Amino acid sequence: MILTVPVKGVFWTNCYFYADENTGHCFIIDPGAQGQKLIDTAWSNGWVINKILITHGHFDHTGGISEIRKKISPPVYAHELGRLYLTDTTKNLSRLCGQNVIVQDVNYLHDGDIITLSSNHSLRVIHTPGHTEDSITLYDAGKGIAFVGDTIFKGSPGSDKYPGGNTSDLRNSIRKILALPERTVLYSGHSEPTTVKDEHRLASSIT
Repeated sequence: MILTVPVKGVFWTNCYFYADENTGHCFIIDPGAQGQKLIDTAWSNGWVINKILITHGHFDHTGGISEIRKKISPPVYAHELGRLYLTDTTKNLSRLCGQNVIVQDVNYLHDGDIITLSSNHSLRVIHTPGHTEDSITLYDAGKGIAFVGDTIFKGSPGSDKYPGGNTSDLRNSIRKILALPERTVLYSGHSEPTTVKDEHRLASSIT
């Protein structure tokens, strides 16, 4: 199942639990703030947090990790280019907002990697740069879901105006996401869920 938990630091960000209710195990995707709230959410559902997954290295998607690590120590995973963001407070934007968010001890992923939660729960890594160099989409083809970070929102593309952003890369990445099956539900960092079918209208705006 997918559980959306909005968290508030400097900004509101959608954090997601990707859980197998049969085994009681879950991933946390983009714990942007309020780490204790996220631990409490997992425990109240009887879930064990196996891994923390990061769609990109901006601090509003990683700011809750340090608080989580004070209580439990699930491994953290990000794209290999996340090295450019996770320990650089200028590139991850935390310095701009008066924060000092650094994430160390990270396991790095590559395009095409499969992250397995259980026998029928796994996510494929799709490198989708443009908002940042390290942006990824986490895709479960069997369940028709994709966690897209800030690459695409309901009704709009992500921004390419931050450090490492690139207009051409963002367009290509959005095309890649819109090439997924139309029924695919897209879970973004800062909007309601949408579907590939509903976002096809964006294709003309990014050409």
